[in-house]
Amino acid sequence: MKSVKILKKLAAIAAVTSIAATMLIGCGGSSSSTSSSGGKDSASSSSGDQLEMWTFIEMHKTFYEKMLEKWNQKNPDKKLNINFTVLPYDDMHNKLQSALLSGQGAPDACDIEVGKFPNFLKGDPQLENLDDVISPYKDKLVKSRIDLYSKDGHNYGLPTHVGACVAYYNTEILEKAGIDYKSIATWDDFKAAGAKYYAATGKNFGTADTSAQWQESLMLAEQKSDFTDADGKPQLNSPQMVKALTTLRDLQDAHAIATIPGGQPDQTDAEGAINNGDYAVAIMPLWYMSRFLQYMPDQAGKWAIAPAPVFEKGQPRSVGLGGTGTAVTKTAKNKENLKEFLAYAKLSDEGEQAIWEDLGFDPCNTDLWTKNDITHNPENKFVKYFKTNPFDTLNEIKNEIQLIKSNDAIPSINNVLNTVTLNSIFEDKKDIKQALDEAQQQVENELK
Repeated sequence: MKSVKILKKLAAIAAVTSIAATMLIGCGGSSSSTSSSGGKDSASSSSGDQLEMWTFIEMHKTFYEKMLEKWNQKNPDKKLNINFTVLPYDDMHNKLQSALLSGQGAPDACDIEVGKFPNFLKGDPQLENLDDVISPYKDKLVKSRIDLYSKDGHNYGLPTHVGACVAYYNTEILEKAGIDYKSIATWDDFKAAGAKYYAATGKNFGTADTSAQWQESLMLAEQKSDFTDADGKPQLNSPQMVKALTTLRDLQDAHAIATIPGGQPDQTDAEGAINNGDYAVAIMPLWYMSRFLQYMPDQAGKWAIAPAPVFEKGQPRSVGLGGTGTAVTKTAKNKENLKEFLAYAKLSDEGEQAIWEDLGFDPCNTDLWTKNDITHNPENKFVKYFKTNPFDTLNEIKNEIQLIKSNDAIPSINNVLNTVTLNSIFEDKKDIKQALDEAQQQVENELK
């Protein structure tokens, strides 16, 4: 009976439209629409097992292959032979869910996107407890990113990055308008700068996002609030949420923000508009750095990274957003060595250095944040691109990075906000309290 109830619940979840694609795939770039597999043929497993690992991001596959080669060289007695397969985002998560429920066909390990992770923690998780392999690194890690993939005090997923939310400023076009981004500390400062910029240029300052809630997440975190309460129930019409969206609409009315093609900065059309100088500011996680290098290479040297604005000075200025938790399934072969390898790839000093240098993500192991030979290497492509060093900002906000919980209600919450509510507020100028009351009711109905 228990398994039938779980199946029914999962079927209901599957009926809900997925969270906006890039909101889900935040930490790694666009999801792959094709399958590919790899692995090092020479890296034979010491136990003779052929292992399988799934991911939905091509660059993750490349990263794992590189780290596996290093692992096998360092650990000849624990060699692993892993075939890495890239699957389309929805296909991979649906296939994994079916395999774990049936007890057949699951991979040995898998990347699971943060918004989907709660689905895999229902009931008795069919994922391996990873507490033992996290333990050697625990004191060095950003706690909120470990908590994100945990249940009842136990961890089931290894984080990929912090995803600290920051502000990206195009200093070249701001300076021409007489605006110093360093003077922006509060949302009131942001509003004044945005209005001044619009008056001087006729162009948009920041973005009013309609297909992702990066800004709402940040503003809730600044108020020490969340999309759900302590019991995991939705609270979309909370005073803090009303304040966040009222502030954003006020910014929109003052021409400090405007809607953007694609609905948010992490979309192809949006990146084209930013590249064209149509927007001067993006409030996004640090993993968004990779988008600049990939889609806006000609903007090198123009963009500065700084702490995001707050309502009042003294509030926390950041929140971790997006993410992928790497899990080992209960049916995995050679699971102890596999767990050790994945912890090495994602949490060790060597692994975290590769996460920064190859992927451009802000690593969860904070030991690396102060290693200037790595973080300020003048030959690093990200250091070269940005006018300010990403780790200078990261270290400044190190103790202010908040957590927005990912739980059973989040898929429905994201779906309603990103497909209905934010559009109605920013495009149709609907009454904010009414829009949020309707969103709350819709999510409650979906979760029944």
